[in-house]
Amino acid sequence: MSSNQPELPSPAPGAPRGWASRALDALERAGNRLPDPAVLFVVLAALVMVVSAALAPLQFSEIDPRTKQPLQVQSQLSGKAVTAFLSSMVPTFTGFHPLGVVLVALLGVGIAEHSGFINAGLKKLLTITPRALLTPMLILVAIISHTAADAGYVLVIPLSAVIFHAAGRHPLAGIAAAFAGVSGGFSANFIPSSLDPLLQGLTQAGANILDPTRTVNPLCNWFFCSASSALIIGLGWFITDRVIEPRLARMPVDAAPEQQPRMADLTPRETRALWAGLGAMALCVAALVAACAPASSPLRAPDGQLTVSAAPLMGAIVPLIFLFFLIPGLVYGYAAGTFTSHRDVIAGMSKTMGTMSYYLVMAFCAAQFIYLFNKSNVGALLALKGAATLQALALPSTVTIVGIIALTAMVNLLIGSASAKWALLAPIFVPMLMSLGISPELTQAAYRVGDSTTNIITPLMVYFPLVVVFCQKYVKSTGIGTLMALMIPYSITFLVGWSLFLLAYWQLGLPLGLDAPYVYP
Repeated sequence: MSSNQPELPSPAPGAPRGWASRALDALERAGNRLPDPAVLFVVLAALVMVVSAALAPLQFSEIDPRTKQPLQVQSQLSGKAVTAFLSSMVPTFTGFHPLGVVLVALLGVGIAEHSGFINAGLKKLLTITPRALLTPMLILVAIISHTAADAGYVLVIPLSAVIFHAAGRHPLAGIAAAFAGVSGGFSANFIPSSLDPLLQGLTQAGANILDPTRTVNPLCNWFFCSASSALIIGLGWFITDRVIEPRLARMPVDAAPEQQPRMADLTPRETRALWAGLGAMALCVAALVAACAPASSPLRAPDGQLTVSAAPLMGAIVPLIFLFFLIPGLVYGYAAGTFTSHRDVIAGMSKTMGTMSYYLVMAFCAAQFIYLFNKSNVGALLALKGAATLQALALPSTVTIVGIIALTAMVNLLIGSASAKWALLAPIFVPMLMSLGISPELTQAAYRVGDSTTNIITPLMVYFPLVVVFCQKYVKSTGIGTLMALMIPYSITFLVGWSLFLLAYWQLGLPLGLDAPYVYP
């Protein structure tokens, strides 16, 4: 394989462009005129404070399912609220969930990258993967990464850019495809994860409002989610190759030469080092499997399960990512000669952390905004108002399910956490639809579709700024509008295609999962 990078194609000068491409260009220009993401979060935080102060004196009839009392907007401009905000500013930032996940995982990935282990693995991968099949392969890997908590955001997305760029394809197309699989198809997975029992518990609590004896199986959507993974791969493949890459052809990659991957053939020493690193990774996996195998394993939950949220294994996913890249990276580095002392190892970690300075600034601002948004109850009010409106319409079952999907997709633009949204909406949606003869399991499936499809177009999603940073590594001018313009075709296609897929799946009577009827009772 040649060390020279293939040139990305460029469109012919003056070539006519369709209305969809022109619309995305306009959206990109408008989005890039928005303030820097960090400033945008500051502006939104100030807006929440003002709006919450205006709404606080008002009385609302919506019942907060968390307190069973009428929802009350809390002013964030009161002396008490401002004092609490200032006194909690540091712990709000240091406790911001994505912050630790990103930094710890990238420490291990940084070692593997600095040693050359990742580059060597990618080179070998590209020798056996046809260029035309890179897209579905990356989306499949992105979907599987859901099982490993947030690994897809901190690992799969940046590596996808490297793979595409090394194969002569636009790196932003790789980021878009992986982001679509990781986040846009969040609930499309054939491997059960901790999200399944988490949502099930909230669904059952909602069902028990109407029927105290009703139980819901944690894998009640497993079959539907498994089938959905094939749908997301197919749709994502089509959008990436037929829509995104042709549009990106006119966007030059202006990354610094040292940031671009090198695709020279592996030397014999590098090949031996790669196999040694892969062997070390295989031993790590074998050791983990052996540690998980005993019924009394400390990695299991008290009931013996491994994939429930209470299992220590689920809480150790990010440290495991750190170790699973640190150890093979060290083995490869010393075997290949890229590491000669411990100072090289520390340099690799330091170099990786140096690239995260911009993200730290954005994370600080985002954490403060999310704190104010949650404390004010403004997001909860918007969610409950929408749910009440849908309930009052009394539409047919199929239209109601589509309405649930659409409302969830809109609420998802404001509240990113899947469990937080469902904690608010399940007590409303589940008993409401049970009264219409729709099972809790089908309601949960509809929620999962809506919850996934708009993740990739909202800057309020906690990992959105990180994806912008990944893009800027290759195209320095990338902004919020650039990423949103890239992801809107995926979002719309997934929302429409996945909704129709659920309706067809329902009409065919295919099983949603274990112990999962479509009707109630």
